[in-house]
Amino acid sequence: MMLRFGSFTVDGRAREIFKKGKKLEVQPQPTQVLVSLLENAGEVVTREELRQKIWPADTFVDFEHSLNTAIKKLRQALGDNAARPKYIETLPRRGYRFRGKVEASGEKTGASVGASVARPGPLAGKVFTLEAEKGIPCVMAPMDESCRKEWERLQSLEDDVGIAVMIAEKRLMLVEGGHRVRVLAAEDRAQWCEVRIMDGEHYGRTALVERKALGRAGG
Repeated sequence: MMLRFGSFTVDGRAREIFKKGKKLEVQPQPTQVLVSLLENAGEVVTREELRQKIWPADTFVDFEHSLNTAIKKLRQALGDNAARPKYIETLPRRGYRFRGKVEASGEKTGASVGASVARPGPLAGKVFTLEAEKGIPCVMAPMDESCRKEWERLQSLEDDVGIAVMIAEKRLMLVEGGHRVRVLAAEDRAQWCEVRIMDGEHYGRTALVERKALGRAGG
């Protein structure tokens, strides 16, 4: 699931945080905490709920210290301030709450977040080799649904500079034909599929590609 707020994008599956397309160096546990807060934006997530989800009972760590450290690292990465929080609000002795709007696949919410592709579909888990259109070496792969809509808007405006900026920020990826992708989600009648790129410079990233670009299976 791709979650966006402000200039940040969070890949919940890969446990990665990006700012304007640039990956931030944040460890998996703080990222997991952030995902939990984003998935419940506007609601209090208690410390106990975070412990049960991220630090199971058989994990021998100082939970209080680990959680406090995770929140501190998140605030540093997001440029947030505990005294005047823009994103992460502390509720003493209770937990934390994410403030502001969270966008998932172009739909804004202050409480719950929906996935970019609602159901996995029969293609989920399968590997395909991408096929670019004849005469074009690459397949265009927007990072998420909101990037796809922005790309289509810029195309309609013939704004090549805006598209170049999206590519530079890796919000719109150029994936070479012949590279392999694993389908993560694809509704039966959806034009676009959510995939993980398995080759090349974008290895490991998730993106959207058109179903027609999925070529040979089992590549």
